[in-house]
Amino acid sequence: MSTRSRIAVLASGRGSNLQAILAAIEAGRLDAEVVAVLSDKPDAPALHHVASERRWARSPKAFADRDSFDAALGDALAGFRPDWVVCAGYMRILGPAFVARFAGRLVNIHPSLLPLYKGLHTHARALEAGDAEHGASVHFVVPELDAGTVLAQARVPVEPGDSPETLAQRVLAVEHPLLIASLQWLVAGRVAEREGQLEVDGHPLFIPLRLDCAGKLNG
Repeated sequence: MSTRSRIAVLASGRGSNLQAILAAIEAGRLDAEVVAVLSDKPDAPALHHVASERRWARSPKAFADRDSFDAALGDALAGFRPDWVVCAGYMRILGPAFVARFAGRLVNIHPSLLPLYKGLHTHARALEAGDAEHGASVHFVVPELDAGTVLAQARVPVEPGDSPETLAQRVLAVEHPLLIASLQWLVAGRVAEREGQLEVDGHPLFIPLRLDCAGKLNG
């Protein structure tokens, strides 16, 4: 029987981060398996990266309310028995009951240096603020939007003449290695979150891990 960590991915779009996870598994760099891809968009391209029996997708419009959709999503997700749930381009806010159901094993990748720029339009907001640096964060999910404990971050410079589109491309280039490096630490049991405190190898860490130029995380 396989002892690899079971990862489920929530995605709403093309699934570039999912592709990075699958590539890392195939290359032997991530000791895990993607057991499911779930989406709120039945036509999401991300779904086609796994076999049909590992897919679940429903439109929220088919449900009476947000809670009903979240309950169906949670039931489907639980059926795949994931060790970790990764929000990778999942564009719906998860309700408190869903978050509580998967607390401690639900992580998200967000295109900003949290706590800066929660929510949408992060690249434009960084440019408007005149920031010298921008980047991406992997964090544990809590009911408040993008407010969970930050596990790791990757930073990129903001260049003269950047547009939101060019800055987005530079951030995307570090998102993939950041997510893979974070998952490597998670599946190895080296990092955990306990009551808002990040722990690495059983010791508290008061700042997020940081991705270096070699794609490794450092404290």
